[in-house]
Amino acid sequence: MCGRGRRSAQRVIARERVVRLLRLADEIHLRDLELAEAYGELARRIAMRTRVRIPREWRWRYCRKCKRLLFPGITATVRVNSRNRCVEIRCGRCGHVNRRPYVREKNASPT
Repeated sequence: MCGRGRRSAQRVIARERVVRLLRLADEIHLRDLELAEAYGELARRIAMRTRVRIPREWRWRYCRKCKRLLFPGITATVRVNSRNRCVEIRCGRCGHVNRRPYVREKNASPT
């Protein structure tokens, strides 16, 4: 059995590795898409095995249906739907549409 301190140290290391892999995937996706997807899959598996949450700024970049990493403009289409006030992210592989609500910023009038 793992001790409590050892498990928390493993989770800290796992979190760092997940973030590093996702950054590498983001840097390399224009040159080698397959390697970038492999980095994304590896980061997800590490996070699941160690029960670490993927950071919020990266979580929206995974398709909720096929669980693959999305790259806007390459493997995903991003649209702004002003009627429903949401951003629509369509996966290029499975066609799943993920909608994320947004709130329009109010312009402050100078008085």
